[in-house]
Amino acid sequence: MEKPRPDFRKLLAQGHRRAAAATGLILGIGFLVAWTLAWAQTGTGAGTETATGVLPNVNLQIGGGDGDAAGLIQIMLLFTLVTLAPSIIVMVTPFTRIVIILGLLRNAMGTQQTPPNTVLIGLALFLSLFVMMPVLNHINTNALQPYMAEEIGYDEAITAAQAPLRDFMTRQTRDNDLALFVSLAKIDADEITVKEVPMHVLIPAFMISELKTAFQIGFVIYLPFLVVDMVVASILMSMGMLMLPPILISLPFKLLMFVLSDGWNLVFGSIVRSFK
Repeated sequence: MEKPRPDFRKLLAQGHRRAAAATGLILGIGFLVAWTLAWAQTGTGAGTETATGVLPNVNLQIGGGDGDAAGLIQIMLLFTLVTLAPSIIVMVTPFTRIVIILGLLRNAMGTQQTPPNTVLIGLALFLSLFVMMPVLNHINTNALQPYMAEEIGYDEAITAAQAPLRDFMTRQTRDNDLALFVSLAKIDADEITVKEVPMHVLIPAFMISELKTAFQIGFVIYLPFLVVDMVVASILMSMGMLMLPPILISLPFKLLMFVLSDGWNLVFGSIVRSFK
């Protein structure tokens, strides 16, 4: 079979286009270099005189004229706090407890990825905001607004903002968890009160208390769905339908039970009431 001959006209046209593109690129670079040299030779103003002309003087300073970099450091700390904001939300708010309970609820129902993770995280976020709203209002009234009005200083604002947050975390933290981290930090428990416990000790104690509470509530939520799974599995075994997955049959019954009992109302009501 005869091979097709190459189309020399197309090859020639492609070569012309590539040559024209390369020529245009070279001319553009040459024009840019010529314009830069001409600007350097005819430039005016204060600068450093060189063999090619007058170049502009560039001066970079950090902070004020006296070399003070305090403003720059504050900006860097602000950006760092913004970056760590999601972690802070998880550490010092009810978000951890709520998202774990909702995740266990989804696993108990056996609905795989329904509701999706985005919905669960959104529910946990707004429910955390609902629970924390009294604390946030207290911080806004006693710390943020006076600081914005320049009535108090930065240190006083931080102290005023920590007070309601510390009180919230202290009420949710178990005594044995707090005592554990106080002992690990080698702090004498007889010399300080609960209000004097440092934040780096209170926050991890609060987090493990939230984890324990979340798993306790999740266990209680799991039980009714587990009973439905056991009943369906027993019925299928008694009927000899061993090849049919029990979860496939029990899923509609669990959804029906959850809807008829107004499950979302009960779950969210129980979550909110679990906070002291």
